Amino acid sequence: MRVGYGSGADGPGDGAAGADGVRANLDPSWLTGDPPWLSLFETWLAEAIAARIPEPNAMVLGTVDAQGRPATRTVLCKGVSEAGIVFFTGYDSQKGRAIAANPHASATFPWIALERQVHFRGRVVKVDSEETRRYWESRPRGSQLSAFASAQSQPIGSRAELEEAAAAVAERFGGADEGEPVPVPPGWGGYRLEPDVVEFWQGRANRLHNRACAVRTADGWRLERLQP
Repeated sequence: MRVGYGSGADGPGDGAAGADGVRANLDPSWLTGDPPWLSLFETWLAEAIAARIPEPNAMVLGTVDAQGRPATRTVLCKGVSEAGIVFFTGYDSQKGRAIAANPHASATFPWIALERQVHFRGRVVKVDSEETRRYWESRPRGSQLSAFASAQSQPIGSRAELEEAAAAVAERFGGADEGEPVPVPPGWGGYRLEPDVVEFWQGRANRLHNRACAVRTADGWRLERLQP
């Protein structure tokens, strides 16, 4: 199936404004600062939020396991800094086991309605326990209870068993709506993807899209335009 991009005009893609409403063409010169990807990423994320994109901080995380088998899944980005992007999960989940075997990953923010994407690739490290604790304490109580009850990625016989496990955890900590604080579950925490490559993609008519890339090198960051 083919779906059009940009204004639908028949002219060259570089002359057409895409759905992001920006007539100017994405260029490597837009990548400034240290690291050069951070400012533009924060701007695009803020604009995705302002455009009311559903789950604007959702990203498609790609990992490769010990047998070389790739897998992707959607997770929520919960932190952005000059060091990279952060997400949280169970360390014994499928993604956690893959990262333990091969500590490199990719992440894509697919803001399709804006005809924008940002791709990250790099190594993955665990965040420290204090960063995990701060994020955990910011979560709604219901989310804390569910995470504590779930042996993430492990098989379970039925939905009823899952709900029974969640109810038992809620009772243990004094209730679903209030009670004693729920501690961080054992084996649960954050990861930071520390990018070596960050690519920005901007849709244009006739598939003459714009791609600007920041690549980490021994001497800093190299900026380049990629052909579509």
